[in-house]
Formats: sequence, structure tokens, C-alpha cells
Amino acid sequence: MKARDLQTDATAEPEVVDATGPAPEADRVRGPIIISRHGRPALDRSKGPRLGWADYVDWWARYERGSLAPGQEPPQALRDMVSDVDVVLTSTRPRAQETAALAAPHIEAEPHALFNEAPLPPPKLPRLRYLPKTWNVLARTAWLNGHTLEGGETVTQARQRASRAAELLHETARTGKVYLAAHGWFNRMLRPPLRARGWQEVHDGGDKYWSFRVYEYRGTAEGTERD
Repeated sequence: MKARDLQTDATAEPEVVDATGPAPEADRVRGPIIISRHGRPALDRSKGPRLGWADYVDWWARYERGSLAPGQEPPQALRDMVSDVDVVLTSTRPRAQETAALAAPHIEAEPHALFNEAPLPPPKLPRLRYLPKTWNVLARTAWLNGHTLEGGETVTQARQRASRAAELLHETARTGKVYLAAHGWFNRMLRPPLRARGWQEVHDGGDKYWSFRVYEYRGTAEGTERD
């Protein structure tokens, strides 16, 4: 090769670097993620009769299989928020699936057991009878303190499930706006693992029936561990 072939031609056009390639992982637009609680169930926890602990176990099983109370409409704010979502997810429970169908009828929901409600195993209190709403409180308190029934899901196992559920939301949100219709307590359990993955709550609608929260992706600090 001749020496002149190695010289730079000063009249040549400068090389243009293509800056239109894919953005780095942290800069990609994701979501947002909208998470709502289901609508009002047909089985009312505030009504009698008063139940013993074993009867409450049966009541909770019927509640889990039950539908929404008839004649409900989603709040307009929720309908507006999810009118343009790209993906709808739910738990496998009828009340959550019916909620999604009413709030976002334009997309068929994808049910996942990962989003099912955390269990409510009542403490075995003989001769005591309470309304279901009271058993709910007693069962949640007992469960959070390590109580289970017949090999049911523990708090640790539920937290691990919430982490997997948050990861599913995180990955699904790569494709666009996501709506999840799920349950009051498990929705709470999703918040820490979502934060660990870089999601920030930008709207707090509370935890009542039909309420919703909105999360936007803000990225994670380098070296931050997920739970």
C-alpha cells in the first residue's frame, strides 16, 4: 500500500454517526401501569350471620369464587385512565376479571394466579362467632404473624409471589400501557417490589372498591437490588 493511500483526505465529508438507534435500557419509555382494586363483591362481608372460624373458612372460599354485585359501573376516572391501555391483566378470581371487563371492555384480559389475593386463614378461636368483616381483620393479623391453615401460603411465600408478579408487570409494561385489576391487600404487597424495579406511584386513588393507583417508570439506581 502506498503512503498516500494512508493519508486523510481533507476534502472528504465527515462521518455521520447515527444517533437514532435504540435508547439505553433506563431511557426507554414504559407503561404507565394502572392497578385497581375490584368492584363491590356480591357476597357482603358486613352482613350476618355471625360465623365460627370453620364457617368463615367456607365463607372465604365462596367469596373467592364469587362475582361482583350486579348493577355496578366503573368510575369514569378509571374508565378514562384505562381507555387506551395496551394490555389488561387480572387475577384468576371472577370479581377481578369482571372488573377488568367493565373498566376496559376493548381488550380481553389475561388472567394470572400470581395476582390472586393473599390468603385469609382465621385463627382457631372456639365458641367465638363474628361477622365476616371481623374475621377478615383477625385472619389478616394472624396471617401476618405467621398463622396458616393446612399448608396454606405463608407471608414469605406471598411476598415472593408479589415479587414475581411485579416482574411480570415490569416486563409487560415494555410493550406499553398496562392495566391490572386485582385485590386490596395483594395490591399493597406489589408496591415494594415495583419501587425496587424503578416504578414510582404518581396517583394514589386509595384502596376502596374500584379505586386505582398509577405508576410511572423512573429507572433504578445502579446497583439497587430487587427484593
